[in-house]
Amino acid sequence: MDGTILVADDDRTIRTVLTQALTRAGCKVHATSSLTTLMRWVGEGKGDVVISDVVMPDGNGLEMLPKISQERPELPVIVISAQNTIMTAIQAAEAEAYDYLPKPFDLPDLMKRTAKALENRRPTRAPDTPAIGADAPEELPLVGKTPAMQALYRLVARVMNTDLPVLITGESGTGKSLIARAIHDFSDRRNMPFVTVTGGDLADLEGPARVLARVRGGTLLIDEIADVSDEVQARIVRMMDSPGDHAPRFMATSQYAPEQLMDQGKVRQDLFYRLDGAAIAVPSLRERVEDIALLTDHFLARSEREGAPRRWLSDEAAELLRVYSWPGNVRQLENALRRLSLTSRAEEITRAEVEAVLGNQPATGPILQGGESDKLGASVARHLRRYFDLHGAMLPPPGLYGRILREVEAPLIEIALEATGGNQAKCADLLGINRNTLRKKITDLDIRVTRRRKLM
Repeated sequence: MDGTILVADDDRTIRTVLTQALTRAGCKVHATSSLTTLMRWVGEGKGDVVISDVVMPDGNGLEMLPKISQERPELPVIVISAQNTIMTAIQAAEAEAYDYLPKPFDLPDLMKRTAKALENRRPTRAPDTPAIGADAPEELPLVGKTPAMQALYRLVARVMNTDLPVLITGESGTGKSLIARAIHDFSDRRNMPFVTVTGGDLADLEGPARVLARVRGGTLLIDEIADVSDEVQARIVRMMDSPGDHAPRFMATSQYAPEQLMDQGKVRQDLFYRLDGAAIAVPSLRERVEDIALLTDHFLARSEREGAPRRWLSDEAAELLRVYSWPGNVRQLENALRRLSLTSRAEEITRAEVEAVLGNQPATGPILQGGESDKLGASVARHLRRYFDLHGAMLPPPGLYGRILREVEAPLIEIALEATGGNQAKCADLLGINRNTLRKKITDLDIRVTRRRKLM
């Protein structure tokens, strides 16, 4: 790399790491903990790329972006933030950030994005794109720091101000409707109606006309498109082809993966290709286990703001939430925590109380509906394809092979240990590996082993 990078972050460690890495890559680096200093450098014409945190001691990094854009429209700004919500990604996109990464970020990934910014400089945004208004909601229940969720946020930010139809897929309770609502609320149609319909709303001949009259150029969300009859699907095709003077933006949700919608004949081919302008796959909670603690804090804090007593989880209770299969996904987690916040006997929620709310562990279904005969390999392949799709034109961060193996290996060993009552000799025999190998993997993967009698 060849260029001058301006780094603004109040964390000295991050400034040091970025300065060393960028210098080794051949760049000149100016680092500061002050937005005032950063803006002075920008005004002096220094820097080819800016890397800035959001929350700084003397201001908000996102609020500086319009000023940077006005003074130096060609200067790319990469935003890094510990605020792992969809709002941050959307605000960064609205404020014309070149790119956005959550903390903790992957250093090689940030270096690659910085190199790309140096090569391309910042593209200009389409004119007259409105910024987020004061009437926008302060927060959305779409939080997560895992790579899958952060890639999802970036994808939402990229498609929100286009007119492309959007097909949103994911299991029940993952937040598909919330994603659709977020795209609408932060788009240039946000002052127009957002209307959700089912097949029943379009069942009679006058249904499409009534729906279009309600939408009036806003956003039309068709809920669970696979449940709509073939006859009504044909009407939707005609409605999309001839929407009238005030064409809405079309969206649809489905619990089926896109390839299943086609292969299993759930959606007409002509309708599928009209809806599939932008495909967004919302990961299940099982696919982003590391977000459970973040979601838990979010829901307990919200319950407290709504008048419930202040609560927190014991370590044992938090671990039970982490290993639970969550067939109802985020919606089930939210309902469970709402109930616990009201019924817990003390401020600290115990494991026994969580067990009482969750009941017996339900069987885990397939990642998306697709039949009981799906093999593990097919489910993994679908998951990986969605993971790559969420990164759009960019590749995932380096080290994918190790991360995927860890994701599979850790639950396999945990479940095998549970099945053998924590007996490592039996577990090693069950897995077909050496006992010393098993012990090393338990240590490396930070797996907790509990010995108990196995009830046959």
